[in-house]
Amino acid sequence: MISIFELFKVGIGPSSSHTVGPMKAARAFVDDLERLRLLERVGRVEATLFGSLAFTGRGHGSDKAVILGLAGEIPAAVDPDHARDLVAATATSRMLALLGRHRIGFDPARDVVFDVLTQPKRHPNTVRFVASDREGAVVADGVWCSIGGGFILREEDAERPGEDGSPCPFPFSSASELLACTGRAGLSIAQVMHANEVATRPQAEVDGHVALIRDVMFSCIDRGLAQDGTLPGGLKVVRRARTLLGRLREIASTENVSPAHEVMDLVGIYAMAVNEENAAGGRVVTAPTNGAAGVLPAVMRYYRDHCRGATDQGLSAFLLTAAAVGALFKMNASISGAEVGCQGEVGVASAMAAAGLCAALGGTNAQIENAAEIAMEHHLGLTCDPVGGLVQIPCIERNAFGAVKAITAASLALLGDGSHRVSLDSVIATMRQTGADMQSKYKETSLGGLAVNVVDC
Repeated sequence: MISIFELFKVGIGPSSSHTVGPMKAARAFVDDLERLRLLERVGRVEATLFGSLAFTGRGHGSDKAVILGLAGEIPAAVDPDHARDLVAATATSRMLALLGRHRIGFDPARDVVFDVLTQPKRHPNTVRFVASDREGAVVADGVWCSIGGGFILREEDAERPGEDGSPCPFPFSSASELLACTGRAGLSIAQVMHANEVATRPQAEVDGHVALIRDVMFSCIDRGLAQDGTLPGGLKVVRRARTLLGRLREIASTENVSPAHEVMDLVGIYAMAVNEENAAGGRVVTAPTNGAAGVLPAVMRYYRDHCRGATDQGLSAFLLTAAAVGALFKMNASISGAEVGCQGEVGVASAMAAAGLCAALGGTNAQIENAAEIAMEHHLGLTCDPVGGLVQIPCIERNAFGAVKAITAASLALLGDGSHRVSLDSVIATMRQTGADMQSKYKETSLGGLAVNVVDC
């Protein structure tokens, strides 16, 4: 089973598959060197990025992520300011301390290679590390795949994601199985997920992680709403969340009656605040990816601040339910824009948020499944074509629309009785098939769509 600890991870922007994944892979490589007692023999490390990592890796900071991982940093703990300083120092000195202690010569321009010609064998996000001694003899060679949402696998395991053999009292691999589990046990989807989590971890650890994810999400909104200026990367995209919130408050103070859609404006601003933080390399939660990190926090903030009777228990049910839906997409399709386009990122995030909100508002399990299905059905075919290879255009605004769609989907589901014609399993299968049929230029390569029709300078 895919755990909430795996699905919701604290990291830094701008991309879970292109930043968080390569950083984790690089750290795993040097950890292997340490475990095999090879670290001190290393005189050079070369990292080669393939596929989508090669095409858009510069815009996503994949080269910087590799440097951080080789230096021993991990996404959940690295300080964004320290990360910038470390990368800058490496570029200037052309030296890098592996795991923070074994210094080698390292020139990012030479030792991080963006190979756009070689077709990766297993996954479009692939990175290879080769360590050599001072005489040039190969000491170690490892290949990892960044399969979306910050998940990584060694290349030889890339066809078997999620098969960890962990015991759980309520195993499920489809929405129909999940509904059957809840029906037999008389539990909600959130209760089933919680039971599976505490089967492998202490309850305090599980509950603590849920609370941590909630708090980091809300803090990210607050940070984003407090910042302004221009985002890095060369597109000269100006942060708008703070300005838009100020404008909304100004309108509210001068008009006697606020427009009915004001709350949806706020939801969009919350989502944009998170993704502006992500684009700036700030601390976010993969939910299920960095590129879609704004959807769940925005809908959770909507629940907390704008829904009568909101509680901490409701927020926990929101996250646990969202994790169950995210796990279904991860197991049966993909959450990687490089594999299936943005339907696998913002689309999945919208389905997760719709299910979570429906649960928090007291929806039945059938209504929750319906909410997730509605949200994804109307993201099918969504491409991933970031301008300039940056998680900015159209990604920031797209999170706002994903959040609003999630609220609409939850509302429609709650107005019904849970019965519907199209099942969530059918929509997940369709999303997977659509992604397979989608041309590669629309899957996070910046070779088609907006990326070639918008001037990026």
